[in-house]
This record gives sequence, C-alpha cells and structure tokens, in this order.
Amino acid sequence: MQFRQQALAKLQSPDELDLPVRFARPQGWLVLAVTVLAIAAASVWAVTGSVASTVSAPAILTHGQGSYILQSPVAGQVTAVLAEQGRQLPAGSPVLKVRTSQGETVVRTVAAGRITTLAATIGQIIQTGADVAAVEKVAHASDPLYATVYVPAQSAAALPEDAAVDLTVSSVPTQRYGVLRGRVKSVDRSAQSAQQISAFLGDSQLGQQFTKDGRPVAVLVRLDTDSGTKSGLRWSSADGPPFALTSMTTATGSIRLADEHPVDWLLP
Repeated sequence: MQFRQQALAKLQSPDELDLPVRFARPQGWLVLAVTVLAIAAASVWAVTGSVASTVSAPAILTHGQGSYILQSPVAGQVTAVLAEQGRQLPAGSPVLKVRTSQGETVVRTVAAGRITTLAATIGQIIQTGADVAAVEKVAHASDPLYATVYVPAQSAAALPEDAAVDLTVSSVPTQRYGVLRGRVKSVDRSAQSAQQISAFLGDSQLGQQFTKDGRPVAVLVRLDTDSGTKSGLRWSSADGPPFALTSMTTATGSIRLADEHPVDWLLP
C-alpha cells in the first residue's frame, strides 16, 4: 500500500524540467575516444602494415658440394687404416689396405675431400661394396661453408629469392651467441628421398632424419661473412662464438617468407 501511494504521488508531481540532463560521464567519453583511436590505428595497419611469416626446418652445414660414401672394391680383411678422420686428402689417396685371396689391395679416395667418417677397423672382414668411409667433397680447407635447409615441399614454393635465414646451430649456445645469419642462394626443383639425402651427405641416418615428415626440398643458404668474428661469419650477437664452425654440424633454419598484408578489403 505504501509503494502504491508513493507511485501516485510521483505521477501527480510536475515534471522536473529544470534539471540538467547528463548524456554520458567523463569516463565514458574517455573510453569512447580510446576505442575510436584503436579502431583507426588497426584500420591503417590493416591497409599499410604487413606480417612477416617464417618457415622452420632442419639444416646442416656443409661445403656445398656434398659428400660421397667410399666403398670397398674387394672382399677381404682390413690390414691397415692409412687415413685419419678429419684429414683433407687429394683424389686417389690411400685409405685402407685389404688382404684378399689375390694379395693386398689399397682402397683409395675417388675425389678430393675430407674424411668425415671411418667405418673400417684393422682386422675387420669386409665384403665387396661395403661402406668404409664418408668423404666430404672439398678441394681446400678454406672453401666456404654453406647451410642446406630441408624445407617441407609444400612450403618451398613460397620461398622468395635471397630470403633472410636465421640458423640456430646445435654446437653454439643461442642465448649467449645468438643465431647465424644467411641468405637463400638456391632452391631445388624437386623433393628429395632419404636415399638422395644420404648420398649427398654421406650419412644414412641423416637421410632418415630429414625425411621423417615426408620428402623435403633442399634449400642452399649462403652464410653471411664477418671478418670481425672468430668464426668469420655474421651472427645476431656482436662477436658470435669464439671458435670456427665445422662442416656436418646440424642446425635449425628459419627462413623468412615474403611479407603479407593481414587484411585485404575494398574501399568505396
């Protein structure tokens, strides 16, 4: 009953026309202004801005010409190992001596290069065609290093020419020395099988590792040089690591794709 009387009294009272009307509080105007500015900035960025996307893939440092597997041309017992792992040898250099039924045979390098792996030991019995060594094809120890990045085939077509590449090297602490800088030199036209990669790198395990998610495309990366660093290469840090890099060092490559506009729209 009390509420009913209050309602009737309210209806009978004259309208309060002399009181000012408040449309919005100052805080509301501030929120509105910030919202309008944010929308305007987003609109400008959507038209003029761009998004840099990257593709990451496993990589390995080599001298660019690959490696080959040295196989024994005869069957017999290894009587001497004449080469050392890591040594640079010219073509035709002796690597092993193998005793056969016809006498001793010397197994020699096919092309000049550096012995990266010796698979044979003294006293071992080997068969014809057995893998006895892996030799990296490099004519001189001073030949420049390259990086080969094995990019998924579906991403290779989007790689621009001379794209920037950052390489996280497995033997270099990234937090301390940063990443290695480089540029795309060339992109293969076809995807590679595990056998092709193994033949190029001289390592069957790497062939399996780089193809576990499918057949990739090999991207050759030219490493940026810097005479002011110990490695002679350019890093994201000022000095880079205090040592030189060697071939067959694994890494992860991050290749920058062409910048893309985040929003495409038509203006009236």
